[in-house]
This record gives sequence, C-alpha cells and structure tokens, in this order.
Amino acid sequence: MNFTAVVFMLAICTSQILAAPKKNLIIDTDLFSDVDDAGALLLASTLPDVNLLAVNCNYPSTFSALAASAILAHYNKSHVPIGIKRPLTNITFFDSWYYELGEYTSKIAYHFSGGILPWGKAEDAWDPVELYRKVLGEAEDGSVTIASIGFLDNLSALLNSTSDTYSPLSGRDLFQAKVSELVIMGGGYPSGHSYNFWGSNPSYAAHVINTYEGRMVFIGDDVGKDVKTGGTLMSREHVNDPVSMAYTYYTYGKPRESWDPLTVLYAIRGLNGTFRYGNEFGRNYIEANGSNRWINDGKAINQFYLRMNISNETAAAKIDKLFLAGVEAYAKTPVWKIPTGENDNRGNSAILIKLFVFASIAMMLYYFSKERGARTALIE
Repeated sequence: MNFTAVVFMLAICTSQILAAPKKNLIIDTDLFSDVDDAGALLLASTLPDVNLLAVNCNYPSTFSALAASAILAHYNKSHVPIGIKRPLTNITFFDSWYYELGEYTSKIAYHFSGGILPWGKAEDAWDPVELYRKVLGEAEDGSVTIASIGFLDNLSALLNSTSDTYSPLSGRDLFQAKVSELVIMGGGYPSGHSYNFWGSNPSYAAHVINTYEGRMVFIGDDVGKDVKTGGTLMSREHVNDPVSMAYTYYTYGKPRESWDPLTVLYAIRGLNGTFRYGNEFGRNYIEANGSNRWINDGKAINQFYLRMNISNETAAAKIDKLFLAGVEAYAKTPVWKIPTGENDNRGNSAILIKLFVFASIAMMLYYFSKERGARTALIE
C-alpha cells in the first residue's frame, strides 16, 4: 500500500471515530465516603465516547454536590447539571471503621471551586427527581444509560414520581421508555451484603432492583476489590488536578479499589474484552436487610452480573492509563483551541484530532510535492 493510500485511510478512519455516536450517560453517585466515585467522574468527563447528561448525588452532604461541580468544571463539563438528595447537611466524612482514610470532598469543593455550583452554592443544585425527569423527558426512547455507583434513593424516588411538565409519563414508565440499561455497583454474586444496598435505606434498593423490569447489569463488591488504581495519579505532576488530589487526600498515596470506575467503564463501553457476564439467566433479589441473592429464574433474561475477563493487574493498568490520559489532557492549555460549550470535547478527542490534522497536512504536502515535481519535469 502506497503512502497516499495509508494517509487517506488514516484520515477517513480518524474522522469516523470522531463522528461515532456517544453513549448518553447519567451518573448517580455517593461522592463522599470513597474516592473511587471521583475516579468514575474523571472517566465520565474525559472519555471521548460518552455524552454525560447529568450527575445526581445520593448522599446529602453539600460537599458532595460542590465537589462534583468542581470536578466537572475542571474537565470543561460545567454545562452538566447536578442534583442532590435533600435535606442537605454540612457533614464531612470521617473513617470511623479503619481510621486510615482521609476526607476529600470539602477540600476539592473549596480548593477547586467552580462550575455551576461554586463554593457555598450547594442549594442551587437540582432536586434529583426533577433532574431525572427533565433529562429523560428530553431524551430519545431507549437512548440513556444510568450508572448507579452509590445508594439507590434517587432512583427509587424517580420510580415513584408522577407526570409533570417534563413528561406525561409516570416515573416507572418514563424510566422504562428512555433507559436502555441500568448499571448498578453493589451486591455480591451469587450472594452478598453490600454497603450500597444497606448503607442508606435497604427498602429503596429493594424497590428498584426487585421491581424494575428493564435491563440491569450488576458489578459486585468482589469484582473491583482487587483492581487497585489511582497510584499513578498521585504524583507531584498532577497537584493541580482535583481527582488526583482527591486520591491523595483520601488514600495518602495508596492505590484504591476500583468498584466505581469499573462500573462507569462498563456503562460506557460495555464488555469490550474487559468484562464477561457471569450468568445466562436469573435475577437479583434484595432482602429487607439489604443483603442480596441471585435467583436462578430461567424466565429472567435481562439481568446480568459481571466478572473480569482480564487479570486484575491488567484491568488496573487499563484504568490507570485512562485516568492519566484524562488528567494530562487538561493539565495545560493546548496551543490550539476548540470552541467551548455544550458540545466541547477539549481533551476528550485531542489525540484523535491531532492525528486527523497531521494526516490531512501530510496528504496535502504529498500532493503539493508531487504536483511540483510534475511541473518541474514539464519545464525541463
């Protein structure tokens, strides 16, 4: 294959990748007591193949909403609306279990204050159910993925909601119509007792998981516990990045389990060689105390739990690579600029855009030199 064909194919492939449809994603997070939620927001804000529609916080600390706003703003996603469960409190995290983990949300909220909820403006956040109904009401049918990486309080409230100005549908019908997949971090498979299911109100988890009839995919506690990430982020080179500093404040330099980043990675890219389904059929069931068990129901074919399809070390390296790519894309202002706004992808597609520009320039230079050589031959 000659040089012209290679450059032409490179330019075409790059332009097709840039134009590929993105996964429409809503994240429901308990950004507060674990830093892997921050890592998940980093991926959702910087991966090139996702369109982050909204972030709902299911823990009612003002610092949860403010930290989410700070993180989104840093990665140029200030247009993404944020909701939070009420009533709000000013409580901060304290590790009363192990005494080895630090608090990070208030520090990120203060030192990186920005976005639609700057420091002191947590009350301006959306009501989570109203935000859900607005975003889903505006979406095409079957076009939205929801990643639940915390408690299920907001989702339970959405299912109980009634018609409003955003949609004539009930919450359950709206959910069923607009959401193609609900990805939930929590539980153990075939059985377990997960904090995400019992830590707030187990009845909310039971309400969502035991009654929702749409497609649900679960990532259990056992999947992410041995995938340790974030270590490469915590370097002096990244002190101006909010997620890097969040990991530093929380773990004091130790890599952290990757439950939520893995959940969001699957929500955006699917199995993609990284995961495999651990079952062919069956359904999840939540007990009154928040424990769960998998029921081998042959008629249930739209619920799955995930297993790693690669080693924990390979998965960790993959997540860390994506972390670094996102952080470094926003570490400094590029020489060239892309217009900002709702569709701004600065950083998300920087490498691909540069590749496309390089290929285009190379192709023009080649044709220019070829034409010039032909003219010289004619003169001679």
